[in-house]
Formats: sequence, C-alpha cells, structure tokens
Amino acid sequence: MISQNGHESRGGSSFGWRGLLATITVTALTAQTAQAQLAVHDVAVTARNAATAVAKEYLVRVQEEQHRKLRRMAQRLSLFTDLRKYVLEEPPRWRTHGGDYFFAQPYNDALIFGDAGGTAYRSLTHPLVTTVDRLTQLSPAARRTIESRLATVGLTDAAAIAATHDTGQLRLNGRRRELQAIDALEGHVVDPSNEQSATAVLDKISGASLIGARQRQARIQLLTGVLEQLLVDSKRARDTEAAVLGMQLTAWRERRAANEAFVAGTGDALRRWRQP
Repeated sequence: MISQNGHESRGGSSFGWRGLLATITVTALTAQTAQAQLAVHDVAVTARNAATAVAKEYLVRVQEEQHRKLRRMAQRLSLFTDLRKYVLEEPPRWRTHGGDYFFAQPYNDALIFGDAGGTAYRSLTHPLVTTVDRLTQLSPAARRTIESRLATVGLTDAAAIAATHDTGQLRLNGRRRELQAIDALEGHVVDPSNEQSATAVLDKISGASLIGARQRQARIQLLTGVLEQLLVDSKRARDTEAAVLGMQLTAWRERRAANEAFVAGTGDALRRWRQP
C-alpha cells in the first residue's frame, strides 16, 4: 500500500506474502492427500454384484421367452385359414308335423308343443270303462286278474302321456331357444377378429359345453320315454305268458274233469245237431 508520502506500507506487504504461503501449503497438502488414495478390491462385493447381474440377465431372458410364447398362443386360427369353412350350409332344424289331421290334430299339437295333462292323448284313445264297485263282487282270484290288466292299461296311458309331453317340450325349446343359442355360438366361433382374447375363447368353450349338456339331457329324456314303453310292453308280454301258463297248468291239474266236460259237451252237441 502506498502512502501519501510515496512510501510502501509494511502492513500490506506482509499480508501478500502470507496469502501466497497459505496457497502453497494447501496445494501441497492436497497433492499429498491425492497421492495417498489407494484402490481397494472387495471379493465378496464383486461376487455379489456378479451374481446379481447374472440373475437379472436370466430373469430378462425368461420374460422375453414368456412374451414370445404368449404371442404365439394369442395367434388365432383365423390368421391362417377362413373359419367359415366349418359352418354348415343347411344345419338340421327342429321339424313340426305339418298337414291337416282332422281327427288327430289335438294330439299333433301335443307332439309339437307338449301336453302335460294328457288331454290330447285321451281324446283319441278308446276310453276304459271300469266300475270299482263291481270288482268287489268278484272272487279274489278273478279280481286280481282284472286289476292287473287294468294296471297294464293305466301304465300304458301314463307312459304315452309322459313321452308325448316330453317330445313336444323338447321340440318347442329346440325351436325357440336352442337353435338361437347354437347360431349365436357359431357366429362367435367363426369370428376372425383379433380382439377375441383367451378369456373369450374359454367363454365360447363354456357355452358349447353348456349347450352339449342340455342336448345330452334331452337325449336322456327321450331314451327314458323309450325305456318306459319297453317296460310296459314287457309287462304286457309277461301278463300274457302268465295267463297262458295258468290256463295250461289248470288244464293239467284238472284234466280228468276237463276231459269229462269236453266229452260230455261234445256228445251233447252231436246229439242235438240237426241238418239245417
């Protein structure tokens, strides 16, 4: 610092030398500190980092492979072919008994729409006239025979009424509901849209399984009706065979009286016969 007298100040000169020395000291210490830093190699940390990198690489490859498989699974058959070739041009439909049936029209309607009460069936069958009070006047054996034959007729009516109603209901439900459900499912199955996800395909499979279960139920109902008819026919054949065997056994057991009665009846007929 220069004073008014033109001389340099001592205080300013000492301050400059002190700053310079401090700067040189700090620089030297920094250089020594930098030279003192050493590279440290930790084997455990390095191994852990390497294992982590390998695991991450493995996960990335697995995810890429899963992605490729999912893309292949998501590809629909419609990408390679036209699904409409699996559609039937004229699928079979539920038919109705067309025509004019003057005497059997109610029963024809029952076969188309069903008849739970059996009114149509009874309208075209010969009525069975029975008098319960007259049955009490018969002997136990005769009463047992008549009741078994009446039961056969009743069983036949019950089986025929049930089968007629089931057939009509199956036809009605098939025309009104089943055909529409099958047509709708067919439209979804042959839909070539790529928006059809795996969940949509599973829903189609579930719908097809449901329709198949309903059709199996209908087939079982029809088979049940056939089985009932066979049971009635078996009972009728059994009753016929039992009646024939009963008459044969009675003839063997009472052969003496039967022969005598036959001879007496024949002789009496011959004695009374005259040329017309």
